[in-house]
Amino acid sequence: MKKFFWFGIIGLLLFEIANVYFIMPMPGSQQVNSIDAAYFLYKWRWVFRGLFGLMIIVGLFRSNWKRKWPLAIPVLLIAAVVYMANFKMAADAMFKQPNQLLLTGADRNKVDSNRLVIGVSINGESKAYPIQFLGYHHHIQDTVGGKPIIVTYCTVCRTGRVFEPLVNGKKEKFRLVGMDHFNAMLEDVTTKSWWRQVTGEAIAGKLKGQQLPEVFSTQTSLAEWLQLNPSSLIMQADPAFIKSYDSTMKFESGASRRKLTGTDSLSWKDKSWVIGIKAGKERKAYDWNQLKSERIIHDKIGNTSLLLVVSKDNRSFF
Repeated sequence: MKKFFWFGIIGLLLFEIANVYFIMPMPGSQQVNSIDAAYFLYKWRWVFRGLFGLMIIVGLFRSNWKRKWPLAIPVLLIAAVVYMANFKMAADAMFKQPNQLLLTGADRNKVDSNRLVIGVSINGESKAYPIQFLGYHHHIQDTVGGKPIIVTYCTVCRTGRVFEPLVNGKKEKFRLVGMDHFNAMLEDVTTKSWWRQVTGEAIAGKLKGQQLPEVFSTQTSLAEWLQLNPSSLIMQADPAFIKSYDSTMKFESGASRRKLTGTDSLSWKDKSWVIGIKAGKERKAYDWNQLKSERIIHDKIGNTSLLLVVSKDNRSFF
């Protein structure tokens, strides 16, 4: 019976570590195709916890221990691991949603005009969401021009996308659940399916293969956005998360050299900047350094002609 106790302790410890490891940026976790295993562990998490917990209880009370008080050490250790894995290292615990979504006009705006924003215009209404804030929250749900939207941003792959939060035709709520292959993942509240931020596609769960409707958005500096949309509303900092927001311009300017969210100043490296274009089934990436050098790139993707332009601020592109 003593083996039950130790099998339960070790099993629960390994389970909690694995449950976090596969969906968080830990050494080696993002280089393997582990999404199916990760979702399996997550889906059946209470079964695993119940099984290992039962083994611990049976081993603890059905065995003849000379002294039981030393067993408090592994029990407290596993309790600490469970707490850390579920309340401290969980993605939605580390990166919380705004307590209040504050938006103002340009006349009361406090966001630096050099900051990058994800801009959305629908039915005559425009709103700008600074990457400075999106980078922490990862996703924000709002309404623009009467249409519900979810504005998303992944700081690791530097991708901002906007979708309609509609699942099976109904408005849905989402939470940040982790990442897969260095891209943020969201989970819908109703079906618990996991959605890839960069594509809006469900990659695990009941809705696997379904797609969130995409909403056209623009990434520019706030100054450039306001020139194009002077009546736009601008998201402001939530006072509760001031310390969590990036107070420097290093990430947005490409000066950061952090392993996960930094930038490689050279071209065509893993952390180099590119602009991705898709036209029908065709896909093509353009080097940011080349665009800054040439200012204008004329090209053709399939049967679609395109003109790629960088603004004078060297931050906005169209």
